[in-house]
Amino acid sequence: MKKILFVCTGNICRSSSAEAVLRNMVVQQGRFADFEIDSAGTHSYHVGEPSDGRAVEHASRRGINMHNIRARQVRITDFNKFDLIVAMDRGHLSQLKSLMPEESVSSLKLFTDFMAVPTVKDVPDPYYGDSDGFETVLDMLEEGCAAILETL
Repeated sequence: MKKILFVCTGNICRSSSAEAVLRNMVVQQGRFADFEIDSAGTHSYHVGEPSDGRAVEHASRRGINMHNIRARQVRITDFNKFDLIVAMDRGHLSQLKSLMPEESVSSLKLFTDFMAVPTVKDVPDPYYGDSDGFETVLDMLEEGCAAILETL
């Protein structure tokens, strides 16, 4: 079983959307039993809260269900539980590297490294923007998550 964790700041937009996108893909491919997919935030701002309503709405329009996802913060134990931890931006990657124990079994990657020709290095945070930002993020997540599946 492959275990993948997506990480952003508060775990209510980007990483929770990535979790839902990848989960939707593996379900469609009949590979759900082969994966454990989760998401977390580097900060505890929204622990226990559902994903941002705008993220849920935009994902739903694409047939992606985010209703059962609740925000949580990254835990030290995640570094020995997950095979792959994917940061949404370079700031998150830096924070994860500083938290990562020496004996960790996880591989840390930047999400845009999975994209064929990324136009930016970071998945932009749509939280403070308009609805177009959520669509842009979902486009990026669909491309990158498809590439992640191809590598596993």
